[in-house]
Amino acid sequence: MAVRFPALCGALMLAAQSALAQSAPVQAAPAVSVELNAIHPRDGACQFVLVGQNGTEADIDRLVLEAVLFDTEGRVATMTLLDLQDLPAGRMRVRSFEIGGITCEGVSRLLINGVSTCEPEGCGAAIEARSVTPIEVLQ
Repeated sequence: MAVRFPALCGALMLAAQSALAQSAPVQAAPAVSVELNAIHPRDGACQFVLVGQNGTEADIDRLVLEAVLFDTEGRVATMTLLDLQDLPAGRMRVRSFEIGGITCEGVSRLLINGVSTCEPEGCGAAIEARSVTPIEVLQ
């Protein structure tokens, strides 16, 4: 019995796709994400606008991040705490922080150095940080 080439190719393609789908690791969405969404110059300060997203099924009562800002020469410009307050389950929150003594143009990187506070305890285990601004965000 002859097998038509297009039918054989289609069957092989379906088998390969099925095998790949079964072997490919599933990437879970981060439990909590923090995005540097915007920066705005203010009188003698820089305003940082962060978007926090809680992708879990549990409310976060309070999330405080320890942040380090680096200048354009790679030196630490300042260290601060960013209090994102509450992040309800499955919700997004926007928070604004004015940090004095620096200009937005003078900041090259923002390092999320760690979680200072996360209530309930242990809720900050899987935080992803990113930026949609020219300032690089590291963790």
